Amino acid sequence: MPKAADKETKDAARDSGTESDSAASVEQYLVKDPERFALNLARMVEEAGKAASAWVTPREKGEVRDSVAEPMTDMVKTFSKLSEYWLSDPQRALEAQTRLFSGYMNVWANAIRRVGGDEDGDDAVKPDRGDKRFQDPEWGRNAFFDFLKQAYLVTSRWAGDLVEHADGLDEHTKHKAGFYVKQISNAISPSNFILTNPELFRETVASSGENLVRGMKMLAEDITAGKGDLKLRQADYSRFEIGRNIAVTPGKVVGRSDVAEIIQYEPSTDKVLKRPLLICPPWINKFYILDLNPEKSFIRWAVAQGHTVFVISWINPDERHGSKGWEAYIREGLQYGLDTIENATGEKEVNAIGYCVGGTLLAAALALMAQEGDERVRSVTFFTTQVDFTYAGDLKVFVDEDQIAAVELSMSGKGYLDGTKMATAFNMLRSGDLIWPYVVNNYMRGKEPLPFDLLYWNADSTRMAAANHSYYLRNCYLENNLSQGHMQLAGRTVSLSDITIPVYNLASREDHIAPAKSVFLGCRYFGGEVEYVMAGSGHIAGVVNPPSLGKYQHWTGGKPVGDFQQWIEKATETPGSWWPHWQKWIEARDDAKVAARKPGGKAKTLGDAPGSYVKVRV
Repeated sequence: MPKAADKETKDAARDSGTESDSAASVEQYLVKDPERFALNLARMVEEAGKAASAWVTPREKGEVRDSVAEPMTDMVKTFSKLSEYWLSDPQRALEAQTRLFSGYMNVWANAIRRVGGDEDGDDAVKPDRGDKRFQDPEWGRNAFFDFLKQAYLVTSRWAGDLVEHADGLDEHTKHKAGFYVKQISNAISPSNFILTNPELFRETVASSGENLVRGMKMLAEDITAGKGDLKLRQADYSRFEIGRNIAVTPGKVVGRSDVAEIIQYEPSTDKVLKRPLLICPPWINKFYILDLNPEKSFIRWAVAQGHTVFVISWINPDERHGSKGWEAYIREGLQYGLDTIENATGEKEVNAIGYCVGGTLLAAALALMAQEGDERVRSVTFFTTQVDFTYAGDLKVFVDEDQIAAVELSMSGKGYLDGTKMATAFNMLRSGDLIWPYVVNNYMRGKEPLPFDLLYWNADSTRMAAANHSYYLRNCYLENNLSQGHMQLAGRTVSLSDITIPVYNLASREDHIAPAKSVFLGCRYFGGEVEYVMAGSGHIAGVVNPPSLGKYQHWTGGKPVGDFQQWIEKATETPGSWWPHWQKWIEARDDAKVAARKPGGKAKTLGDAPGSYVKVRV
């Protein structure tokens, strides 16, 4: 066969295949049963009406006061400052507009080539590695969806660059602008909408809209569950029950105050370390992140290593606790826990652990106790804890004088901040993972989320006592008083330099709440020896990483001084969990052992672990 004829045959076959593929591609987006589809749309509208009613009714009754205005006002102010920077210089503004226009032209030229049959050309812009939003093949195969994807990526990255290169903005405004741009970019992604997401479009057509009916029904249920606000479900919560299949390490409640229950866990070894271990978790979340299930439980593991473990379970505060500040949490929580340990075991020397803000409180307490001559804590471990807030994480976005004043005003009536407010703030820090995938899955695909213990814990939010939360925001995030030696507690000015006991300071490399650099810089303020360790992963997975799973890694090295990046370069990387490294560190300070202790000693206990405070939900 002549070469010319051979080429014509191949071209004809290619053209025929293209037409066939094109027809098949279009076919999957055509409604097969218009009558059924129309009926389901009507049902969807009915369910949407129920969702609207669930939102409106509490507002009409005065049960809910919208607080959207404050963050919206702050966002507008922030973007105004950003716009002022770029528009104040015509040349700078022109260059920014040119970059955006050039990006659009590249996308358009790429789309023209695709329509012309050029399948080999590269995209003008590609999603970031690990971006799960555009994994469906149609995002690259279908010219329409490919165009939407690339136009979105060009726009969102251009907006991010505007913030990154706004050199005239102060750091706090720049931080807020970057955060707000990220929130908007995540919200307007074409993957979030039926008509611009090929997978959602196909599912809607294939089910004749039944997914939308289920989705609107779930939306109405979640607004009702949130009493007028959306309580986004991230897991099938019905599969879990505290004390039944979550937080199940055996133990007893051995003490109870107005703000805390003290839990002592049953020993699992014949001999135990002489020094008991007191864990101070954050009150922003519940303590059972350290006892999710037997496989992941740090508490169970620590018991198995020979620790007599005591845990503070904080109250989920209500109107009665509005005036409880940091001093109350120290006296009625931490020091009450030490008193309880002494009564139960007879021991005055204790190892202590503080997690996140629980660690910040513990550091402040130790500084105060040093001045007061209370030396019962002989070593302290901090899990992803900040004591210096110069380089605090994205939560700092929510902290300035105006925003704190608004929070204080919202707390003044009830004496606490609603748990849903903090939960929303934490979810917004990772909205691409913790908000929009569930919006799409629940309310557009109409699918129930899967059972997941970590997300059950994440949704089990807590309220913030007004005095406690206000003190925390002002003294830590806003004024950075703890590290600067200006924090006032119990009529004293406390200093971290008074903490001369050994410190094990754990950070996690990908932490967005307590960044590893921030934890590293905090080491310099303590008055004694500090062992800085950096775990792989983030704020939760970096801490809750049992050795049996063989996941991630951790870095150890010399003293935490000098440049953070140089410390990382010189540090020793070890595969797997940091837990065994910590255990060796503890035993190196005191490995004396005694016979295993029964919870409560000879005193009467107050019930089984995990106690009653942790079961109060909001």
